[in-house]
Amino acid sequence: MSLAHGRQYLAIPGPSVIPDSVLQAMHRPSPNIYEGDLVDMVAGMIPDLRYVAQTTANAAIYIANGHGAWEAALSNVAAEGDAVLVPATGRFGHGWADMAQGLGIETQVIDFGRQSPIDPARVSEALAADRDHRIKAVLATHVDTATSVRNDIAAVRRAIDATGHPALLMVDCIASLACDEFRMDDWGADVMVAGSQKGLMVPPGLSFVFFNERAAARRAEMPRVSRYWDWIPRANPEFFYQNFGGTAPTHHLFGLRQALDMIRAEGLEAIWERHARLAQSIWAAADVWGAEGPLTLNISDPALRSHAVTALRLGAPLGKQLREWTAREAGVTLGLGLGMSEPDDPAGTGFFRFGHMGHVNAHMILGLLGVVEAGLHALDIPHGRGGVAAAAEVIGAARAVTPAVADGIPAA
Repeated sequence: MSLAHGRQYLAIPGPSVIPDSVLQAMHRPSPNIYEGDLVDMVAGMIPDLRYVAQTTANAAIYIANGHGAWEAALSNVAAEGDAVLVPATGRFGHGWADMAQGLGIETQVIDFGRQSPIDPARVSEALAADRDHRIKAVLATHVDTATSVRNDIAAVRRAIDATGHPALLMVDCIASLACDEFRMDDWGADVMVAGSQKGLMVPPGLSFVFFNERAAARRAEMPRVSRYWDWIPRANPEFFYQNFGGTAPTHHLFGLRQALDMIRAEGLEAIWERHARLAQSIWAAADVWGAEGPLTLNISDPALRSHAVTALRLGAPLGKQLREWTAREAGVTLGLGLGMSEPDDPAGTGFFRFGHMGHVNAHMILGLLGVVEAGLHALDIPHGRGGVAAAAEVIGAARAVTPAVADGIPAA
């Protein structure tokens, strides 16, 4: 007998849980793509996207996943033969570097491993050594979805400024947007990339590139940009189709409109606090489980952990066994360990991840933790007792948050 029959819970770090109201908004006939409601709706989305990014910068929408956002951003600021600096803190930092290499861009990677954040001093050193200013941008990942480390973007900006180097600061917020606090303008990001399938609660298929005037000036210096990736017509379209380089992703847009309405209604400050509190409850449970067993959180310092994804280690073969049990016996799918190989575990099966981003609440997280605790018991994996109770205490201490936003970014 299995207890997995019923609604499945995809507790991976993207695609995230899609709200019923978003699904319902998408469940409709195809619209007119030349005039009418769809055209008006998209124009009204741009201020809401800027609100989520906490910016007054330009916004471009692409029919693509996060990898497409990486390529779009790079294509507008760096040409073949240019260089970028990539302070990598996990699999996805290296992924953005690989994308640059595929475009003929030289990459200077500073590898901080899988458990440490970006050291701004090392960024400063690398830029100071680039006296010819070949480095056109620093590619920083706010939250690496594989390791769950959260980087201090404002500190990276200060490190760049301290050298007087003209490199742009480009930030990957694919895992963190609308989950972890991010303030594009206040923190000095010139370009930010994101996707629809995580904190924005929409199926995979849309990506977003926000860019300020410094980045726009760099784009003006480019010898050429491919028609599809060029952000100029998308950010300043003369005709509606130019928003998307062709036919609009109609039903994703209806879903996005509903998701943005939900974000506005809750308020960014409240959303950030909800994610923080739920993340803290997960960490509390993990601390109890790990006190008498092999389970550990990948990032030891809570101040450096993402509020959207948590990477954990049980060791091989226990991590894989736990994931298989939760899916088979309880209908809960946990995330794989990505880029987390070890000498005796080249596939990284001893790691797994919790996705707790977007449309998640207390009972969903407590249910997730309850299933994991049951799995640890069923598989006779040593663990401390009372992890779920510890999580419940954190959630029970939650307080209400009054929505507020940064100065200069409209709240409504």
